Amino acid sequence: MGQTFRKKYFGTKDFYKKTLMVALPIMIQNGITNFVGLLDNIMVGQTGTEQMSGIAIVNQFFFVFNLAVFGAVAGAGIYSAQFYGKEDHEGVRYSFRFKLYICVGITALGILVLSLFGDNLIQMFLKGDDKGLSIEDALMYGKRYMKIMLLGLLPFTIEQAYSGTLRECGQTVVSMKAGIAAIVVNLILNYVLIFGKFGAPCLGVEGAAIATVVSRYVQVAVVIFWTHRHSKEMPFIVGAYKSLRIPASLAGKIIMKGLPLLVNEVLWSAGITMMNQCYSLRGLDAVAAINISSTINNLFNVAFVALGDAIAIVVGQQLGAGEFEEAKDTDRKLIVFSGLLCVGLGILLFTLAPIFPTFYNTTDEVKQLAVSFMRVAAIFIPVWGLTHAIYFTLRSGGKTFVTFLFDSVYMWCVVYTVAYLLSRKTSISVIPMYFCVQAVDIIKVIIGSVLVKKGIWINNIVS
Repeated sequence: MGQTFRKKYFGTKDFYKKTLMVALPIMIQNGITNFVGLLDNIMVGQTGTEQMSGIAIVNQFFFVFNLAVFGAVAGAGIYSAQFYGKEDHEGVRYSFRFKLYICVGITALGILVLSLFGDNLIQMFLKGDDKGLSIEDALMYGKRYMKIMLLGLLPFTIEQAYSGTLRECGQTVVSMKAGIAAIVVNLILNYVLIFGKFGAPCLGVEGAAIATVVSRYVQVAVVIFWTHRHSKEMPFIVGAYKSLRIPASLAGKIIMKGLPLLVNEVLWSAGITMMNQCYSLRGLDAVAAINISSTINNLFNVAFVALGDAIAIVVGQQLGAGEFEEAKDTDRKLIVFSGLLCVGLGILLFTLAPIFPTFYNTTDEVKQLAVSFMRVAAIFIPVWGLTHAIYFTLRSGGKTFVTFLFDSVYMWCVVYTVAYLLSRKTSISVIPMYFCVQAVDIIKVIIGSVLVKKGIWINNIVS
């Protein structure tokens, strides 16, 4: 009995080795990115509150843009993974071309919107306050930062098209190396250009923007150079630019699969923002504490986020190859692995939570609230890990409309509704409110588990 249980829910050493070969580079890259992002914000924050505020506002727009890109290429990514599993390199090539088209289109739209309406968008976030800060200066710094950052949108989107296709073809290390190279360049240039070191001019926020843009060009250059130099390993790139043709029927299918993912990413990010707004009604202490908690949580979340990508890639390839039973077995074991890993991460975060707020220059009340937020988050990390694994399971089989209902619709209709009612119709304090809102995701896990068990995701969309 015990042996049958282990065989059903736990894999062999080779199974986990194969999984980690896909997931570990993604974990490393995301972990370094989140850690360096923390250091980056600290450096910018040292230049002044108005500078930091202007950049923070503009980065919210770029956050929505980035998620739109992720969602847009994800639809083609489902096909890339399944085409690769089928060993249909021409199909992967078509999917890659589609990504290039959609990336250029979103970049053009993003530049147009932010160029025409950027000032008005920034001003929407600038409210009067009692702290003597200059709204005019924050607007000026935001405009300067955004003007330079627009130059980095195209290399970012093209890199996503290349790196996504490489990952879907089982090559994750190159993207990790390119990401690390970009991070190193970004950190060095930040230090030199923000503060005017080694004879360079002191550029402040403009220096931060220049550093980010240069690092993005470095990242995309590394990925493009490697891909074209290793065409035998990545045959999809051979002749990729000889013709930009995509079969109309395939393009239509990708659009049908990808549109829900694009809408989902945008709505999900907006939902997170509105949930945080609900918490902010309990005071500025809550706002500061949730920011500290979220920053630390992101470092702990990289593990299950990477495992979600691994599920999409490995299971997607098996579905594309028609190996349905193998895909079902792999998926079940990876979901269990993700859940158990998150239990360990939750225990670690719960134990270490009091340490992290000590690195921040803030009040004792904020630090205590941050510890409480992190400990509540630690309790629910296994829930987040399971929902993430279930989401990518459903997506691997092309059930993008189901994932849209599972993710964004559930977020707005259930999770946000609970947060809205608790914040405005009750006097409950912020920590119990946060706990109740996170607990709603337990229902989501139950619904998702039923969908996975029924096997509605077991689907070959490239046969």
